[in-house]
Amino acid sequence: MADDKKYTTVSIPKPLYDKIKELIKDTGFTSVSDYVTYVLREIIASIEEEEKEEVFSKEEEEKIKARLRALGYID
Repeated sequence: MADDKKYTTVSIPKPLYDKIKELIKDTGFTSVSDYVTYVLREIIASIEEEEKEEVFSKEEEEKIKARLRALGYID
């Protein structure tokens, strides 16, 4: 049975590897690679979520600024 997953090697400094190895003792992570993969997935998900956040269009932003000026909050 062939493994459909493909992997690559990423080098990290040995002291960092050792710190991670110590950090994951007595956790559900079975290897430094598993932990690093988990962390990277979390970071990517966070970045993707930030990118999805709704941003005001230029027109909407100008309307908001005009309203704030009318209310005396900005000059």
